[in-house]
Amino acid sequence: MKMTTKNKIALTCATAVFSATALTSIAGPPVIVVTPPPPPVVFTPPPPPVVASPVVVQPGISVNIGVPDSYVWDGSEYVGVIGDQYYYLGPNHAWLPLGSDRLAHFHDWERSNHDWRDHAIQNEKYRLDAQGHEHPWHGHDSH
Repeated sequence: MKMTTKNKIALTCATAVFSATALTSIAGPPVIVVTPPPPPVVFTPPPPPVVASPVVVQPGISVNIGVPDSYVWDGSEYVGVIGDQYYYLGPNHAWLPLGSDRLAHFHDWERSNHDWRDHAIQNEKYRLDAQGHEHPWHGHDSH
């Protein structure tokens, strides 16, 4: 069979259509890229200004903790008295209020040692109160 120009053009067109069809079927469906819109701009207003309320100081009970001028060893710790308040020598050599358990122990000891104030040690060395304030020794005995 002799190939004429007309046959050559027809064959070329058919090959081109077949190739394009084959290429499209291999490539799959077209991919469409959708770019989402940017998020909306949100305006946050500044916080309201801070208004300070005046602080009202209520009159209260002021506890003045000092250091005892003398103390005694009650068999487990050093105990001293300021007025009617009992203190013990705690950590860092500071005088701390005697709690109920310690106070009960001291009163038990005190029953057998009722004259303990006559033998108390003058407190020239341990002059720090519970708040960490130093109280100078004035050279007098409190009993």
